Amino acid sequence: MISNMTHTIRQFFPQLPVYPALGNHDYWPQDQLPVNENDIYEAVAKLWSPWLQPEALVTLRKGGFYSQLIKPGLRLVSLNTNLYYSPNKVTANMSDPAGQYQWLQDTLELSRQNMERVYVIAHVPIGYLPYAKSTTAMREGDNERLVDIFRNYSDIIQGQFYGHTHRDSLMVLLDRKGKPVNSIFVTPAVTPYRNFLEQYSNNPGIRMYLYNSQDYGLQDLWQFYLNLTEANQEEKPNWRLEYVMTKAFGIKDIQPESLHELALKFEAPESKEFQKYFTYFMVSYNDTITCTEECKTVQVCSVHFLDHKSYSECVQKLKGGDL
Repeated sequence: MISNMTHTIRQFFPQLPVYPALGNHDYWPQDQLPVNENDIYEAVAKLWSPWLQPEALVTLRKGGFYSQLIKPGLRLVSLNTNLYYSPNKVTANMSDPAGQYQWLQDTLELSRQNMERVYVIAHVPIGYLPYAKSTTAMREGDNERLVDIFRNYSDIIQGQFYGHTHRDSLMVLLDRKGKPVNSIFVTPAVTPYRNFLEQYSNNPGIRMYLYNSQDYGLQDLWQFYLNLTEANQEEKPNWRLEYVMTKAFGIKDIQPESLHELALKFEAPESKEFQKYFTYFMVSYNDTITCTEECKTVQVCSVHFLDHKSYSECVQKLKGGDL
């Protein structure tokens, strides 16, 4: 799968710079990504060597993570958060799997000293799942640790980008005083996924971001999708624009302050902004499905509160409330 995708991208977009991140299905046994050199890490290092610099390939081979200077003043950090994924039995009870925490802090500290801005990419996201009450995507202790690190370096991190859930969601990292300091995006997948307990699935989606070329701050995003029902009926794909973030929600940009103000509107009873957000969460799978009561509490709290204490307080505060 990785080989096929890599070759396909290189065939159709030979000049395009690509910065990959490993996912929990990129290893067998599934989810059990290891903490040292192995055949899979070695194979992806060879496949991705046309895109990555030699120093990035060193840590990719050792632990499945890397950093690379994209252009002067902008660094990309690709984490292997699969090491912290709850089903990963290999890394259970390890304080720092593959030494990635120490490497991450050293990398961010050096970036701060060099006055670089940083984009963070990874597969398994930080924070609480927007569809499962009081459940983090990764082990809760690891989530707390990463949230702490990202708060400490929020002055240089300009955006965080994740996947894994197959859904379209956002988070706003607040500092310890409640100030919004980071914009975080969980991008929907090209592959549909539906849990047997869920009413909905997702349409396939791909995304494009607009950033400021001076400070690399995020300005806007364009979300595209494929209506699978139509595609199956017509027997051909028709990718189309689903929404532009600033236009869809009437915000000036997708900086932390703007997303914070938008998220506050989600809390209002019968919030039109929230219903639109939830439709996009499913990648326009079914706009007649609504999210109220506990469903909405879980969604709303996951946007703003990424650590255990603040998330638990949010759930307790909104429990039984009129959302």
